[in-house]
Amino acid sequence: MTDSARNALRGARRVVVKIGTNALTSATGRFNRAHFEALGQDLLWAAQGRELVVVSSGAIALGMERLGLPARPRDIPGKQACAAVGQSRLMQAYEEAFGHADRTVAQVLLTHEDVQERRRYLNVKHTLDRLLAAGVVPVINENDTVSVDELKFGDNDTLASLVAGVVEADALVLLSDVEGLYTADPRRDADARLMPSVPGVTPEVLALAGDATSAVGTGGMASKVRAAARAAELGIPCVITSGAVPGRLRTVLLGEEVGTLFEPAGSRRSARTAWIAHALRPRGRLVVDAGAREAIVTGKRSLLPSGVKAVEGEFSRGDPVDLADATGAVFARGLSTYDASELRRITGRRSTDIEAVLGYRYLDEAVHRDDLAVL
Repeated sequence: MTDSARNALRGARRVVVKIGTNALTSATGRFNRAHFEALGQDLLWAAQGRELVVVSSGAIALGMERLGLPARPRDIPGKQACAAVGQSRLMQAYEEAFGHADRTVAQVLLTHEDVQERRRYLNVKHTLDRLLAAGVVPVINENDTVSVDELKFGDNDTLASLVAGVVEADALVLLSDVEGLYTADPRRDADARLMPSVPGVTPEVLALAGDATSAVGTGGMASKVRAAARAAELGIPCVITSGAVPGRLRTVLLGEEVGTLFEPAGSRRSARTAWIAHALRPRGRLVVDAGAREAIVTGKRSLLPSGVKAVEGEFSRGDPVDLADATGAVFARGLSTYDASELRRITGRRSTDIEAVLGYRYLDEAVHRDDLAVL
């Protein structure tokens, strides 16, 4: 599929580009304006004849620079203060870069809550669609000034993969300070080789990614590989490559073999299924028996109370829950028809018994097929 995936990159009409902190800064963590200007030219080229969305890091690093801080703050208030100072400077840089071609940019700041709740998710989607239809380039960042741990995406790689799903992008490009995914850590192993393509993200591929983070950014290769895996599952080809090389974005979108291409799945998920699978954070877990797992994965069926073996956590009706098999492996995510206390009372019961046990019945299913996404 590699050739067809590269061709898909060449023909992509709606592209999400994520620019990491390390692709915008020097080795000392300071904003590299000369490099940003070159990167801006690549973005302008990419925006010609395409709809472009930019997910950009750099606000905290720019805030650090403006405040004269020698290192990234460790505490949340310190990071939020840097983001508050740096975000306007980041947008000014993008305004100037796109202003050379009289292109309009728009600042969009998001928290995980904005894609967690369905109504807000749709608001984000409609806003981005309207901006793109008007020829505007949205520049998206996490709203670090107000985000707290439970509302954070964690890194802009995750944010970029979710945005790619929201706008139903044709391609996702993650620009960082690395060439792509290697067979080993190239800093420690001279025999490490760049992997030109990854047909599927396996545990072995994730192990290659490690868990390293940088001094000025929050993401490591592991976060990039997970983001690429999310995009691929949505049917979106994703390339991880170096943003430090001028012209690299052009090379990717011309379909040439650079970086590491994560090949897309055979078909795209529906927008609703993608939202359930990737945008929601589970509030609990349902452990199901082997028969229920087979019915859900192979038979595309709903989860009935009779197939539930255990209910973990506290959640309300309509909350997202993970579905796990007897070994604890999560294989699906869905919206619970009942709250946790209700499900505990009807676990293992036939659907015809629900009303007798609870005194009422919402649906026959614990999780309806329409509210399920197999992972």
